[in-house]
Amino acid sequence: MENIPTSETRVRFAPSPTGPLHIGGVRTALYNYLFARHTGGKMILRIEDTDKNRFVPGAEEYITASLEWAGIRFDEGIHAGGPFAPYRQSDRKEIYRHYAEELLARGQAYYAFDAPEELEQKRKEAEQEKRVFTYDASVRVHLKNSLALPEDEVQQLLKSGSPFVIRFKIPENETLVFQDIIRGEISVHTATLDDKVLFKSDGMPTYHLANVVDDHLMEITHVIRGEEWLPSLPLHVLLYSGFGWEMPLFAHLPLILKPEGTGKLSKRDGDRLGFPVFPIEWKDPFTGEISSGYREAGYFSEAMVNMLALLGWNPGTEQEIFSMDELFREFSLERVGKSGSRFDPAKARWFNHHYLVNCPTGELTQRFGKILAEKGIRRNPDYIERVVELVRERSDFVNDFWTQSHFFFETPSAWDLDTVRKKWKEETPGLLRAFRDVILEMGEFRAENIKAEAEAFARQQGAGLGQLMSPLRLCLVGATFGPDLALICEMLGREEVMARIDKALVYIAANTV
Repeated sequence: MENIPTSETRVRFAPSPTGPLHIGGVRTALYNYLFARHTGGKMILRIEDTDKNRFVPGAEEYITASLEWAGIRFDEGIHAGGPFAPYRQSDRKEIYRHYAEELLARGQAYYAFDAPEELEQKRKEAEQEKRVFTYDASVRVHLKNSLALPEDEVQQLLKSGSPFVIRFKIPENETLVFQDIIRGEISVHTATLDDKVLFKSDGMPTYHLANVVDDHLMEITHVIRGEEWLPSLPLHVLLYSGFGWEMPLFAHLPLILKPEGTGKLSKRDGDRLGFPVFPIEWKDPFTGEISSGYREAGYFSEAMVNMLALLGWNPGTEQEIFSMDELFREFSLERVGKSGSRFDPAKARWFNHHYLVNCPTGELTQRFGKILAEKGIRRNPDYIERVVELVRERSDFVNDFWTQSHFFFETPSAWDLDTVRKKWKEETPGLLRAFRDVILEMGEFRAENIKAEAEAFARQQGAGLGQLMSPLRLCLVGATFGPDLALICEMLGREEVMARIDKALVYIAANTV
């Protein structure tokens, strides 16, 4: 069991509204949610919008809609409210200024007055000398900051309104040792760290300051986030130490990898291989480009959640299908691996197929009815329900129902001539015409009667049942797929079956030599 503090577990998901939410972000939110429910704690949604240059209109609304569709619920946050409001960082600016000034007073941070163009010149000079310029302990005493300048000059610059940033003062020649729940002990030497900006010249904090201050003030006990934030961890550890605060426990989740197993899964991979990487559809407000989502692709949210839960977490059993309540009971951070997990599009479809075949028929009928209505097709709900029951096992998505069942709703306009060339025999048209007469004279037009009459007819003709049923299926469906043929006949009805045989024979005769 993890080293959980005695206080109530409090976790947060803290996205930035800089674009659509990747499924990796959904998984991070999910793991936080599962951990909170598993430990009886609280889940908080905080919006980290301090970087105005990267703000994307509509992104925050997209994030909250995506999490709602995924079934991830929050106890506190931008919509739920709570005792630590406000939960949007742009509404907390004065709080961060106070804590930046506290670090200055403690000697843990300093003013830096270097102009952007001056720093850019330093970088160019370093490149010419084949080295990298880093604003760190080795150079800061030679630059334009409050560590290097006389105190009276610093005060004059402040009074005159000269632009400045506040940088953290990384301690020299120290080795930091800290723990991560997933990765164990981590050791970093401060010589590898630069003096990050904590407070920008526009009066806004950077991610590092705002994140640490908010986690402390909101009493976050566990920070569960993606491994891309591991490089920030040493600075955050130093910030907690600089303020004299107790640190939360950290857990850095492994990456979701490309289907090939190398590199982080990206939108380009989805575009290239034909699967979504976003939970719901996203329309870029600047370019108008639309990116597909799991919801619009026909996935059940439960299937996406089940899939994501197992991309990094191992339950320790062979079980693969979990309800959300089961995940609440079983989830633990100690069973999250360090290595990245390969995304498998086929496995994602497998999960959705499971949820589809177990979905109540009424719900599937309603969903498929909407698809039919969009095509201008209106049928009795009982008829649609029967079709759904016949094709659900053959489908991964509700969107597949049309492909698997269109012949129940419209007469084919063309027939598969490749099948005709392979399987059509000289005597086939006559056999079908003779069976058409049997259909006309048949009593109750029910599947069991149709099957019995077909078997009797085949015996009488001295033919195998397949010699009749395969071409009959082609006539009714236009191809050689579909559910039980006798059921197809029953549902289409006697008149429609006869009409389709006639149309198919005319088409095939006209299009084959």
